[in-house]
Amino acid sequence: MNDRTLLKNIAHQAMIDHDLLPDFSSEVLKELDSIDASFKTIDKPERDLCDLLWCSIDNDDSLDLDQLTVAEKVQDGTIKIYVAVADVASLVKKGSAIDDHARQNTTSVYTDGETFPMLPDRLSHDLTSLNYDKQRSAIVVEMILDNDGRIKSSNIYSALVRNHAKLAYNSVAPWLEGKGPLPEAITKVKGLDENIKLQDQVAQLLRKHRYEVGALDFETIQARSTFLEDVIKDLEADHKNRAQELIEDFMIAANGATVQYLKSKSLPSFRRIVRTPKRWDKIVEVVSSQYGQKLPLTPDAKALAIFLYNQKKADPIGFPDLSLTIIKLIGKGEYAVELPGQEAIGHFGLAVKDYTHSTAPNRRYPDLITQRILNASLKSAPLPYKPEELTELAKLCTEKEDAATKVERQVSKSAAALLLSSKLGQTFDAICTGAADKGTWVRVFTPPVEGKLIRGVKGIDVGSRVRVRLVHTDVRLGYIDFEKVT
Repeated sequence: MNDRTLLKNIAHQAMIDHDLLPDFSSEVLKELDSIDASFKTIDKPERDLCDLLWCSIDNDDSLDLDQLTVAEKVQDGTIKIYVAVADVASLVKKGSAIDDHARQNTTSVYTDGETFPMLPDRLSHDLTSLNYDKQRSAIVVEMILDNDGRIKSSNIYSALVRNHAKLAYNSVAPWLEGKGPLPEAITKVKGLDENIKLQDQVAQLLRKHRYEVGALDFETIQARSTFLEDVIKDLEADHKNRAQELIEDFMIAANGATVQYLKSKSLPSFRRIVRTPKRWDKIVEVVSSQYGQKLPLTPDAKALAIFLYNQKKADPIGFPDLSLTIIKLIGKGEYAVELPGQEAIGHFGLAVKDYTHSTAPNRRYPDLITQRILNASLKSAPLPYKPEELTELAKLCTEKEDAATKVERQVSKSAAALLLSSKLGQTFDAICTGAADKGTWVRVFTPPVEGKLIRGVKGIDVGSRVRVRLVHTDVRLGYIDFEKVT
């Protein structure tokens, strides 16, 4: 059995073990047969924005295109930006077999062995994807910004859109950074190069304003397997680039504007929250002991943001390790429901009170929930969810997101175990990424993989740097075990 097939089998079993569905049922496949008819009968929006210079920027191999973006200058000197989000809710009906599958998993799961999409390819790669040169219905978030990157006003409506260029992060980023040529797909659309430059300028303003109010800037290393004829050869680290930041900034703005719209209509919102860190004292200790800097004794996002900004400039190579440490200590995000009149919990990492997930309905169930609420409002229809149902879904989505993350990590560790199986006894530099009753975990710098520290854990906590020796691997279980080198 080759490495790729082995990882695919491991991924499939991991999905089952974590109560996620690896395959679509016969009911889902049967229901797909009626999708084409439904697609033809969808009510077309009154607004037609197909002539705007919409484009998608995503991963090289992405086929489930959730968003398009465009920007334009307004006569009064302000800038208007648009984010078009695929109208998935119009085809994926609540309570359908397809919806039941999506609700069970709540997210697409991406592993080195196989991708398990939340929705069937016939939808997410075609009918609900904002594909190149296809006219599609979308939910459009329109925002007007001032010259400081603050959103002055926003609106949401449905419209027809057309993707004029399918672009990829890895070709757009070098061009934006002045390190590569203009991508050929951009040259084929008159004016698109200037529009993307304008989008980039807007994104930088949005980012600057977010940092000024205390948003945290992190950079973590995501490793993916590279294969040669189905044999794993290396783990390649992905680093965030200028094009990814552009899309990230636009999506954060659109998600915030979505909450503002729901609040203005006195509608419930399905929030993405990150609570105030319980381990703030440990963050203060790490910053003091390892970096010689001081933070307030009580949680302060802005003070932490300033420290992170300065540290990124001072040590860009070591910044991903610092980021990983702080992220672990802050804690995971979760979903929660805010009803009209309730006080928002907020998102500590983004330093905002109002935030949701709404821009990836092909890939995330929370975004589909939000889109159904938006569609009901836009069509003056009854709300599709009762408050208690939303509360249950928030708990479910948080739990399933955690399960999906465990599947992705397990397969990633299996891939790493495959790569490291011939390196038993070798030593590596590492950083502690987790320390709790259930165990102590470290991440090796090269190759970028995580494993359990089974000996020499005394005195080791999150952020500690250690020298470790590889003592055991188990590919099927995804185990990578180290001991501290004394």
